[in-house]
Amino acid sequence: MSEKELGKKWDRCLADGVTKLGTGLGLGIVFSVLFFKRRTWPITLFSGAGLGMAYANCQNDLRSHYLLHRSEKEQ
Repeated sequence: MSEKELGKKWDRCLADGVTKLGTGLGLGIVFSVLFFKRRTWPITLFSGAGLGMAYANCQNDLRSHYLLHRSEKEQ
């Protein structure tokens, strides 16, 4: 994997993490205000879920270089 390709993957990971964290934070605030009497645990829960999804996507993206890809014709 070239350094340029690795840099692009890291950029995608960071952008995905910021997006998912922001979305989780926003949803957590909305649910906290509307349904849970302004408690903080929904904010933490949704933010954690967003970060977890971003981490899983990043891990999959960085490991994709090492996976073997076969086309349907080869199988």
